[in-house]
Amino acid sequence: MENEHLSQNPVRTLAFYLPQFSRNPQNDLWWGKGFTEWTNVTKGKPLFRGHYQPHLPGDLGFYDLRLPEVHEEQTEMAQEYGISGFCYYHYWFHGRRMLEGVFEDVLKSGKPDFPFCLCWANETWRRTWDKGENEVLVEQTYSENDDLNHINYLIEAFKDPRYIRIDGRPLFLIYRAEMVETRMVRMLEIWNKRLRNEGIPELYICGVRTPPTQGFDANVDFFPPKNLKTKFIDKLRWKLLDKVFRKAPYVRKEYADIVDEQLTKPYPNYKNFLCSAPNWDNSARRSFGGAYILNNSSPREFRRWFDFCVKETLARFSGDERIVFVNAWNEWGEGAHLEPDQEFGLSYLEAIRDVLRSHRGS
Repeated sequence: MENEHLSQNPVRTLAFYLPQFSRNPQNDLWWGKGFTEWTNVTKGKPLFRGHYQPHLPGDLGFYDLRLPEVHEEQTEMAQEYGISGFCYYHYWFHGRRMLEGVFEDVLKSGKPDFPFCLCWANETWRRTWDKGENEVLVEQTYSENDDLNHINYLIEAFKDPRYIRIDGRPLFLIYRAEMVETRMVRMLEIWNKRLRNEGIPELYICGVRTPPTQGFDANVDFFPPKNLKTKFIDKLRWKLLDKVFRKAPYVRKEYADIVDEQLTKPYPNYKNFLCSAPNWDNSARRSFGGAYILNNSSPREFRRWFDFCVKETLARFSGDERIVFVNAWNEWGEGAHLEPDQEFGLSYLEAIRDVLRSHRGS
């Protein structure tokens, strides 16, 4: 689907995509009948003067991802403003799939005709939204037999002509790269052998927020970083940090300060794809306390951050590796969404479009 508009862009802008906006049996069981991410979103309340909550959708409304026309509307909007593809979160727990219906519908139907890749969100699920940090909902475990079953499931996606590639290699992200780094070499042997049998080139593997070790090709500099708590509460001893944080109602920092930090931090000594975020505020999910809040996000500041990511990418990469990530297309419960809301409308998408236009020909 890479039309003339997208092909003229100086980089490929990939937005993380959350498939948690439709009903499913697991959510009904764990969180109550009819639960979707919108349930969290509408619980958002201002916690201090000037705090922007709740985040309520604009043009696309409170959509249901079971409806194919929603996907079409989303991708038409994404294309119009320069988004090159979606990076869908992929949930695989030793053969058990979660929230899989949205992506499987896209894969099986062939629609929308819009590029995509996958990010394996390989985290154990706990009841962290309602103080139940110690209650495990689904545990993430690993085995060589599961490695084979996993790649067999993924082959259909990697064969799809819409799948995003780098020099012919399917781009695949692993969110908790540190959880698999000790077994990465063997896992890739199993995966790539199976892919070769199907005529598919070996994967281009990115970890997320983790310096790449053997088997990984690059890192995605995801926001928020893993050390967000220590950055926000840097005067507390780290041993006390988690205990204090769980009791605190929220931790707040100015969005512009975060942008300044991102623009001045040194580039690492490994291949690192940059990522910007329109905002971050997960207080709607964590009404009991322990929320991270970036205050006073604005399209103007986001544009400054995204522009930096594009400039750095153009300077450091060439060809298919000219990729910039954005977190996220639709993380409404964490306040990180390019999709229009009632406060800012299309302004964040317009910032992306304007930055990309300004760098055409670079």
